[in-house]
Amino acid sequence: MAEKIRITKRSVDALRATGARYIAWDTALSGFGVRVGPTGSKTYVLKYRVGGGRAGRVRWGVVGQHGALTPDQARVIAQRWTNEIAAGGDPAGDKQDRRQMPTVADLMNDYIKLHVEPRNKSSTAIYVQDIVERIICKDPIAKLKVSDVSTADLARLHARLINRPTTANRVRSALSTAFNLAETWGYRPRHSNPCQDVQKYPEKAKERYLSPPELAKLGAVLSKAEEGELQIEQGGKLRLRRINRSAIAAIRLLIFTGARKGEILGLRWEWIDMEAGHASLPDSKTGKKRILLPPAALEVLRGLDKPETGRGYVIRGGDFSDPEIPLVNIKDPWGLASADVV
Repeated sequence: MAEKIRITKRSVDALRATGARYIAWDTALSGFGVRVGPTGSKTYVLKYRVGGGRAGRVRWGVVGQHGALTPDQARVIAQRWTNEIAAGGDPAGDKQDRRQMPTVADLMNDYIKLHVEPRNKSSTAIYVQDIVERIICKDPIAKLKVSDVSTADLARLHARLINRPTTANRVRSALSTAFNLAETWGYRPRHSNPCQDVQKYPEKAKERYLSPPELAKLGAVLSKAEEGELQIEQGGKLRLRRINRSAIAAIRLLIFTGARKGEILGLRWEWIDMEAGHASLPDSKTGKKRILLPPAALEVLRGLDKPETGRGYVIRGGDFSDPEIPLVNIKDPWGLASADVV
């Protein structure tokens, strides 16, 4: 059923539910009407075509609910849309596109799956996924539509990480690359990356070598931690703390080899030649690299569970059962082990 009325508050209020949906069309503005639902709900709509004449596609633009909008307010919106349509616009299509626009969280997930994982080595992918899940996707910015994010939004996120300048800069870099991809994927206009004007924080390189007495003390601490006898003061009380065996092995390998943390955490069994006493890294930060494994490092490796296949990560994460799950970070174990050493 359809009827024509002059849409006013009185005429809209007078429309009654019939048990079936119908539309009352406005006599003054073509395509403008009130859709009455089976139970009496009333919605202002605008019916129009895009693509030219009778051959164009029919669009139904939902202007708003009666009550939330007055008839006059709805008419103003419908008239503005009619003007946009005459100029080649598609307001209902634009609204639909906006609803389908991904959030920042969606963008970062696509960034990892479509860019980071295929293009970067596994250790880099693991690191990026960690900062995305632990920082970016837990920040308020994650819920924003990609098209809505401004430089101010990124600057506020960067500022919230001011006490961790290196992490802040890595977060900025990940977001910057993701927003460049957003332009390529059509989510934002070209040259609109909101990270461009967010300045990186200065980073100070930290380099500190343990003295022989400190190395000896650290070794003793690790042995106690391994046996569950490490005492840490917490809240004025001494508590027994245990560091997991993968973290202890990683710290010992770092000490005995002088390798980078990422190189040890990303070390795989198939790269190690125990007889020759070295590990051949196919892709380190400086390209292909050979790490010498002195007797002490070999002893650590012999104490670890090597898969029957001879493949997998040396330093495992999770519950240690899956050789393809590496330990991602040793920051907390190192903090416990070195608390009374350095």
